[in-house]
Amino acid sequence: MIIRKLDSAKTVDWGNGLSRRFILDADGLGYSITDTTVRAGTKSRLQYRNHLETCYCIGGSGEVVELDGTSHPLTPGVLYSLNNHDPHYLVASPDEDLRLVCVFAPALQGDEVHNLDGNESSAY
Repeated sequence: MIIRKLDSAKTVDWGNGLSRRFILDADGLGYSITDTTVRAGTKSRLQYRNHLETCYCIGGSGEVVELDGTSHPLTPGVLYSLNNHDPHYLVASPDEDLRLVCVFAPALQGDEVHNLDGNESSAY
């Protein structure tokens, strides 16, 4: 059995927020669970080429935007799943942080961060 508290989860600054990584590859479950904060007013172009990701919004607001411009508002109680390694923008409201619980498969190693400086989607 694995028991972890928020203040003891590995915390990584992924570029435009914090990822508190509760479950990692070393735990042997085959998936990861993170508690992710996206800083207010940020926009991140992302694509997970090596992982599938599902996110459940538990706080704040924002949107996930497909590259064709289709926007999906994110508020507490909304889930989105990147089931095709979908490139996307993750945007936090200008007024508040966005908070997501995310599941990655396969599992994260734990030290992954994004490179948000380029014109292409950041991936890991």
